[in-house]
Amino acid sequence: MSVKTLDIEKLKFKTGNKYELLVILSKRARQIAAQEKLELDEKLQYFEGFEEEDEFSFNEEQENISKAFEKLSHPTQRAVVEMQDDQIYYRHPEKED
Repeated sequence: MSVKTLDIEKLKFKTGNKYELLVILSKRARQIAAQEKLELDEKLQYFEGFEEEDEFSFNEEQENISKAFEKLSHPTQRAVVEMQDDQIYYRHPEKED
């Protein structure tokens, strides 16, 4: 996987402030990571409580599920792409009063 430089100056126009942009991106990346972890735990929870007879086939299936999640791009990268595509909704609660 190659490393790409992110031009914060281009993205900051979406929020008006580069520090605010970084906070929004980090919060979104945490949301993505938490959601991904819940999905993985949910899928792996299926394999709990089975007998040891089928352990080999279940281990293989568990490994395939884990590998599929490892192939996903990093949550931070997905948050950046979402911001570039204007898919992130954010608001300022103190300004809503």
